[in-house]
Amino acid sequence: MEYKVPIQEKYALTVDEMAAYTNIGQKKLHWVINEYKDADFLLRIGNKTLFKRAAFTQFLDKAECL
Repeated sequence: MEYKVPIQEKYALTVDEMAAYTNIGQKKLHWVINEYKDADFLLRIGNKTLFKRAAFTQFLDKAECL
């Protein structure tokens, strides 16, 4: 059984989903992953890195530029 959860209701998003959600390019999001390796808005599961949606949104609210 496959579930379709809307992006705005997900806890963590892939780079592709976060790019669609924030309108930030995938290259810039990969840069963020490399630049902020220990940030609290990143969730690492094996080799996969996800963005914690709410925490990253708060980070963006405080950021002046990326």
